[in-house]
Amino acid sequence: MRCLICDDHAMVREALSMTVASILPQAEVAVAADFTSAFKVAESRPDLILCDLGMPGCDGQGGVARLKEIAPEAILVVITGQEDDAVLLSILRLSVAGFVPKSAEPKVIDAAIRLALAGGQYLPPRLYDLSVGASRAAVEEVPVQPAQAEPAGATVQQPTALLGRLSDRHMDVLRLLALGQSNKEIARALSISPATVKSHVAHVIGCLGAVNRTEAAMRARELGLI
Repeated sequence: MRCLICDDHAMVREALSMTVASILPQAEVAVAADFTSAFKVAESRPDLILCDLGMPGCDGQGGVARLKEIAPEAILVVITGQEDDAVLLSILRLSVAGFVPKSAEPKVIDAAIRLALAGGQYLPPRLYDLSVGASRAAVEEVPVQPAQAEPAGATVQQPTALLGRLSDRHMDVLRLLALGQSNKEIARALSISPATVKSHVAHVIGCLGAVNRTEAAMRARELGLI
C-alpha cells in the first residue's frame, strides 16, 4: 500500500509517518510540505492520503478537491487544525474518509486511520452532528415529485441540492446498491476495492438522510435520482 502524508510541519509529518508505519508496516510512505508537491506525488495514485488544510500552494478546499481528482480512489483523511464549520462541511462533501483535529490524542488519530482503511468515516462528534443536520436539511428542501403527476414523456427533475454532493462515482454506487448488489459485487462491477465501496455507500446514505442501504435506495427512487 502507498501512503501520502501532506503537512507543512516536519514534526507532524514525522509523527504521522510513525503512526502509518505502526498500522501498515509494509506501506510505502511519501511526504509533501505543500499542495503543489502533494499534487505531483498524488499522480502515483496512493491508496491513502493524510492531508492538512493549511498548507502553501492552494486553499484547503481547493487542494483537497484537486487531490480527489488526481487520485479518486484514494482514501483521504483530513488531519487539520481548521475549526471553521462552513469550511469543514464543504470539504466533507468531497467524500473524504474522515476529519481528525490535530489536537486529538495519538490513539484517536490511529483509530481514525484504521476506521478509514476499513471503509468507515471518522468525524469528531460536533462535525458529525453538523453533517447529519446538513444532510437532512438538503433532503427536506427537495420536493418529491409523484410519478403520476408527470406528463407523458416528461422526465423527473433531479434534485440539484443532492446532486451537488454526489459525484458520478457515488451515483454509480447508488444505482448498483439500489439493484441489491453487495459491496463486493459493486467493487467488481466498478473495478474498485470493497473498502472504497463501503466509504461511498456511507456517503450516499448520509447525503440521502437515510439510516441504511434499503432506505437510501427508496429515497433515491422517490427523489428521481435513479
